Amino acid sequence: MRGGGGASGAQAPGTASRGAGRRTLLADAAIGVLADAGVRGLTHRAVDAAAGLPAGTTSAYLRTRQALLTALVRRLVELDQGELQALGEQVAVPRSAAELAEGIAVLTERRLTGEGRRRSLARYACAVESVRDPELREILVPRENAGRAVVRAFITAQGVADPERRTTTLLACIDGLVFDRLVGGGPVRADEIEGLVAAALRRPDAATG
Repeated sequence: MRGGGGASGAQAPGTASRGAGRRTLLADAAIGVLADAGVRGLTHRAVDAAAGLPAGTTSAYLRTRQALLTALVRRLVELDQGELQALGEQVAVPRSAAELAEGIAVLTERRLTGEGRRRSLARYACAVESVRDPELREILVPRENAGRAVVRAFITAQGVADPERRTTTLLACIDGLVFDRLVGGGPVRADEIEGLVAAALRRPDAATG
């Protein structure tokens, strides 16, 4: 016998997608609040205001502070991964260290200006929070993307030992430069990037030879 209540509990068409869209909107607003007001300023009420939504909206979708932080970090990683993926897909593997340094310079400028700067501020604030939060730390773990693959492919082509480790170290150093300039001001200089790239390609016997 076929009952008439088989669809009970099912979401109406479009409800799930609208809910996902609203969560994305709130996460984007939360990134802006965190960048502008810091961790202490990140409240449900502040996110409501930044998103232009009625008071209580954020709490309805992301009830706890932990849920809000988790949604924010997931969205931040999604945006960063999308940027790096697109950047990697737009360029070929560099033909020289100078070309690699130029590509990295483009990324650092994006991370220090406009919306990229706000995302960087939010990212580092989340990194500090993740020290005491294993769940956030796991979300923030660097992931594979086309941008990272381009850097690794170039380093591998140079024939140096352990290209994976060198890629990780180079990108961590670039990240550190971005953080330093966020705090202290000013751009990342070309010679700084070139020095880090040269270090990533240096062979052990270069220092003694």
